[in-house]
Amino acid sequence: MVPEKELAQFRRQLLRWFRQFQRDLPWRRSKDPYRIWLSEIMLQQTRVAAAIPYYERFLLQFPDVRTLAEAPPDDVLRLWSGLGYYSRARNLQQAAQQITAKHGGFFPSVYDDVLALPGIGAYTVAAILSIAFDAKHAVLDGNVARVIARIGAIRGDLRKGERWQSLQKFADRLLDEKTPGDWNQAMMELGATVCTPKSPQCLLCPVAKSCESRKLGIQEEIPEKRKKRAAVEIELAAAVFLDAKGRTLLLPPPEKSTTKPMADEIATLVSRMWHFPTISVKTNAKAELSYFLSKLFQTKTGITFQLEPLRTAKHCVTYRDITVFPFCILMKKMPKISNRSTELKTVTLSEVSSLTVSNLTRKVARIAIESHVPGAKKANFEY
Repeated sequence: MVPEKELAQFRRQLLRWFRQFQRDLPWRRSKDPYRIWLSEIMLQQTRVAAAIPYYERFLLQFPDVRTLAEAPPDDVLRLWSGLGYYSRARNLQQAAQQITAKHGGFFPSVYDDVLALPGIGAYTVAAILSIAFDAKHAVLDGNVARVIARIGAIRGDLRKGERWQSLQKFADRLLDEKTPGDWNQAMMELGATVCTPKSPQCLLCPVAKSCESRKLGIQEEIPEKRKKRAAVEIELAAAVFLDAKGRTLLLPPPEKSTTKPMADEIATLVSRMWHFPTISVKTNAKAELSYFLSKLFQTKTGITFQLEPLRTAKHCVTYRDITVFPFCILMKKMPKISNRSTELKTVTLSEVSSLTVSNLTRKVARIAIESHVPGAKKANFEY
């Protein structure tokens, strides 16, 4: 793994390449730990190109830790809407509040203090502290692990405990302690743009001479492909109430349940945000949704819900393959919920996408609009 006598040259070559060919990314234009932290959280499970516009909009609204800490949670989630994995946004705001309370609104520079923040692990601590404060911490994420594994021709599942620990030791040894921030970014950039998972561009690699995998011709075989978690098929049914003014009905963000696994799964799938009345389907979507609605709303006056099926939708969340059966229910007057302590939200159907809702809810709203609103964007309509 890069002999000691070659290590200095290895570092020079990689850093020279990075300074010449690095992508111009907005978070690289600042040493502000808040901006670096925000970018690192957004880039978890999200492509760079997708994250950039969210990053820029988020900073316009919340330019520093204090504004984020003091913001209404719905505002934070609304700006995050579309990025997915909404626990990231919730943790981000909770961490901002912790920074404000414990560190006077200044992002901490001590390793243990950063690690104690919600939503932050070892990789994120190393990235923030090295880039913002030039702290001597080597990052290890998927891109860096792949680069190191190919350089050392390391086979097997890289994520297994002992092997991952060995990779961290290699990363620590390679770290250029004079410029740890640039070094970490260079390693990540190499993995993201050259030493890619498929078809690595070895001819463009600045450190190809040090790569044992290339010498052995096995660079395409490393790292070993991880076994994907088997997909779980889930069927949902959603009710879209609609009155003559084009208004619909949303239920409030569901609370986490430890006693009702099915209810908690629904809460997870709608990202614990405002949502259409939604259930998990066992056998008959229409019948089961009708029964659920009769329990949810007051029906003593003889109201019967006429469920009109809409176009079926497909949706994926991590390992879940979801089929959604939306139904439209035309009402002269919106029903009242049997639990009077539960707050409902009544908005026009076209306003749903501008609210703090999940992509799943947004998708159902689009289907309803396409089915019932001439021109697909008209807000009010009559029957």
